[in-house]
Amino acid sequence: MRRIDARSLRGLAHPLRMRILEAIELDGPATSSTLATRLGENTGTISWHLRLLAEHGYLEEDPDRGTKRERWWRIPGPTVLDPSEFLDDPETRRALDVYLRDLVERYYDRVRAYVDEDWPAEWQQAAGLSDWRDLRLTPEQLHSLNEELGAVIERYTGAEAADGAERVIVQLQSFPRRS
Repeated sequence: MRRIDARSLRGLAHPLRMRILEAIELDGPATSSTLATRLGENTGTISWHLRLLAEHGYLEEDPDRGTKRERWWRIPGPTVLDPSEFLDDPETRRALDVYLRDLVERYYDRVRAYVDEDWPAEWQQAAGLSDWRDLRLTPEQLHSLNEELGAVIERYTGAEAADGAERVIVQLQSFPRRS
C-alpha cells in the first residue's frame, strides 16, 4: 500500500484526474479513447492526464493489454491518504481541500444516482442509507470503529459473485461534528 505524499497529492488534486482515476477504479483498465468517450473529453487531454497520474504512481500501463498504438492503464495497487500530514503546508493544504471537496461531491453523486434509479424492491430493501448521530467517541475510538468496519467490508471484497449479484459501493463517512 502506497502512502500519498505532498507531491503526489498535488498531482492528483484536479477534478478531471480524479474522474479518470475513479472511472478506472470502478470499471477496470481503460485506454485514453475509452475514457475520453466515457468522460466526454478529448483523447489528447485524457492522455496527458493519464501520463501525469502515472508519473505520480496512481496508474501504470497494463502490459497484458493493447498494442504499441493502444495503451491500457490500470491502478497498480491501493493508496492511503492521511490528511493530518498536510495541514501545516498551505500549498498542499489547498490541494487537499480540492481533493476532499471533489471526493465528497462524487460520494454525493453516487448516492443521488442510486436514489434516482429504479431498483427492484429486493435491492431497495437490502440497500441502506443510514446515519448514527448519538455516538460520543475519542479519536482513538473513531479510528478503531473505522478499522473494524473496514475489516468487515474486506471480508466481502473479492468474494465470488453469486447468481443475481450486482456491483455494490459501500461509502462510509465518519467524522466529528461541532455541537
